[in-house]
Amino acid sequence: MNSFTSRLNSLFAFTLSVMAALTFGCFLSTVLNDHLRPVQLSVGKVSVKNVPDYSADRERSDLGFITFDLFTDLSPLYNWNVKMLFLYLTAEYKTKDHELNQVVLWDKIVKRGENTILDFRKTNTKYYFWDYGNGLKGNENVTLTLRWNVIPNAGTLPNVRGVGSEVIRFPDQYTAGRF
Repeated sequence: MNSFTSRLNSLFAFTLSVMAALTFGCFLSTVLNDHLRPVQLSVGKVSVKNVPDYSADRERSDLGFITFDLFTDLSPLYNWNVKMLFLYLTAEYKTKDHELNQVVLWDKIVKRGENTILDFRKTNTKYYFWDYGNGLKGNENVTLTLRWNVIPNAGTLPNVRGVGSEVIRFPDQYTAGRF
């Protein structure tokens, strides 16, 4: 006859098998969902300054400053398998030294139950817009894009690029004084 510990082990193994099957079913029910949403981005103030970078080798580097407007409705992304969204605004540009530069300027976590309609006006960047060199002054092709990660309860972690971006041009002259 089976002992108490043997029966407890069988019950535990069966419970884990059922939980694994339910988790896999949760993943399968939402794996084909479309995570794309339109994003309206516009940029207000754009300026660039040449300042010493004390965190590196103290050489002078370009520091960009922008304000932006952002509108998007992310409520269709939420279903019973979405825990939260991690949003981040990136700037992509090309310089003579590097073919692709990517900088994260702003981020936000939107949890389930919070306001999913984002409507920001004249928002400053959360992080410094450094170019390690002089690649921002006069740069005509800096593209701002909102991206997000969908954090599910079970399943893959998709990295999604929002539909819509904004191309900005930095001035040909450095801004004097404070921003």
